[in-house]
Amino acid sequence: MKPQARNLDEKRQKVLENRRKTRQQRYSSYRSNKETGEKPQSFVPTAKRLVKYLFEHKVGMVIVLITCILSTIGNVVGPTYIGEALDVLSEQVELKIHGQQISAEALVPYLVLILVAYGGMAVFSFIQQYTMAGVTAKIVRRLREDINHKLSHLPLKYFDSNAKGDILSRIINDIDNISNTLQHNMVSIITSIVTIVGVFGMMLATNWFLTLAVVAVVPPAAAIALSIMRVSKKLFKKQWDRMGELNGHVEEMYTGHKIVRLFGQEQLAVDEFNDINDELTDVSRRAQFISGIIAPFINLVDNIGYIIIAVLGGFLIVNNGVFAIGGTVIYDMGESFTIGGILTFITYSKLFTSPISQLAQIANNLQSSMASSERVFALLDEPEEDADSDKAKLTFEKELKFEDVSFSYDPEKPLMEHLDITVKRGGLVALVGPTGAGKTTFVNLLMRFYDVNGGKITIDGTDIRDVPRDELRSLYGMVLQDTWLFNGSVKDNIRYSRLGATDEEVIAAAKAARAEEFIKELPDGYETILEENGANLSQGQRQLLTIARALLKDPQILILDEATSSVDTRTELLVQAAMSEIMKGRTNFVIAHRLSTIRKADEILFIDGGAVKERGTHDQLMAADGLYADMYYSQFGGKVSDKKLDTDN
Repeated sequence: MKPQARNLDEKRQKVLENRRKTRQQRYSSYRSNKETGEKPQSFVPTAKRLVKYLFEHKVGMVIVLITCILSTIGNVVGPTYIGEALDVLSEQVELKIHGQQISAEALVPYLVLILVAYGGMAVFSFIQQYTMAGVTAKIVRRLREDINHKLSHLPLKYFDSNAKGDILSRIINDIDNISNTLQHNMVSIITSIVTIVGVFGMMLATNWFLTLAVVAVVPPAAAIALSIMRVSKKLFKKQWDRMGELNGHVEEMYTGHKIVRLFGQEQLAVDEFNDINDELTDVSRRAQFISGIIAPFINLVDNIGYIIIAVLGGFLIVNNGVFAIGGTVIYDMGESFTIGGILTFITYSKLFTSPISQLAQIANNLQSSMASSERVFALLDEPEEDADSDKAKLTFEKELKFEDVSFSYDPEKPLMEHLDITVKRGGLVALVGPTGAGKTTFVNLLMRFYDVNGGKITIDGTDIRDVPRDELRSLYGMVLQDTWLFNGSVKDNIRYSRLGATDEEVIAAAKAARAEEFIKELPDGYETILEENGANLSQGQRQLLTIARALLKDPQILILDEATSSVDTRTELLVQAAMSEIMKGRTNFVIAHRLSTIRKADEILFIDGGAVKERGTHDQLMAADGLYADMYYSQFGGKVSDKKLDTDN
């Protein structure tokens, strides 16, 4: 794969090369996945899984199948009536030549039968298309429901390790591609198969000798076509991987467009888009070209069969239905072989090869759809979170403990080893330490976004793995550094933590969070519609809304993760006042870099390298003149000890 050469400076070219290598590692579709053991699926297993969705709509598929058969019958018997009408017409012409009276009425029954055959075929074709449209819509809805259900049960690790754009591409683009194939090609596939079987039977009944001549060219043609399809399938899989990659890049760049502009890297973003787009164009062109070879090849076979029938049929007519080689009679049809008969058989030969040609023409869509199906089914096959246990009911009256907890994201890089922490109910515990020390990991384990590798976390002696996740998480409220607000009213954003809350409770939560003052200044107050992620609010205002949301839930345990790190000093005081309000009467975990926010904590845990290096109150840790004191002095000035932070972990 050679993307189009572009005029890039050396630095940007080097960056693009590195990004390309990263993408190839992430999106390489034809290697075994070491972590999940996932291997590329073949055409047949993927098709079987897709057919299972069709079988869930048995009534609709039976209607489609019956109407396909009936419309095919009309299409198959039509040539017979045409041939018989031609023979009657020939007889009338011969009578005319000999001066005898002719009767046009003799043709009427055949014309009526032809009209009924092809008219019925049109009616049944309409019914099958209408029914298939309904079945397709239901299948696509079911696929999206399955994926939505799957996404809600996947572990956080999956979303951390996969590009959001690629996930969205599987949900939208790949399913739309499957929908198009089911809607526009499934009926054609069924009709073609029924037609091939029906016409083959009629050909055998009409003339088995010419039938063998037609069928003889099919096996080698099918073998070559299947070989081409195997190659094109791999290319279509790569095409849809590149499509997911392109969506991932667009989502990434436009989500961070402010940062892109801030650092003046618009051109780099454009260059990388062009780089991925070039790869997509190249692999799409090759996929379409390779797959497109099938149709003209089948047409060639079709024409060869047509020529064979025309030559043999003409030879049989000239020789009164006898085919002989070297005086040896191979086939003798006698007087029954007529011009109408040969015309009927030629029509049948076209009807026999035409569906094969049609199947070849939809091979592009079929291969593309199977590639999309593989990507969708790969998502549906991802391992889910461990099943919830309901062995115990959860109560929190006394304490929360980390007991000999060990954890790592990468087995080769231990992060947290043999961690022991006890937190009393109603206490305020602060977690501090250098970046990458394991503070946010602590929260991920507490919420069971990840499960511990060793040891256990207990609440009042109950292992949190022994209770349903929903029940566990109902204890918690969180205020994060990165605020998340959706496109909806201010009121609905606050109510998100407890959908049954009344308007009065929402307003009370906003007042307690010190948010009501700015809400009243908004154009429509609590009914003001927020832009995506609250873009029409300041960072501090967004943070106050998330605090109001957490307060409305009234959680027993509150987690504040760097909640004031991205606001100015004045707003920080306002946010701190709001946090002080919601922290009352709750067990609180505060993760902070700004040490001014945690001086009143009941206990401060200095975490470094996944282990608790120091613990105590602010005054105790300052008196110890250790790692915590170093961090404090680095922020506010003063004495710095000789101890160094373990920032290598």
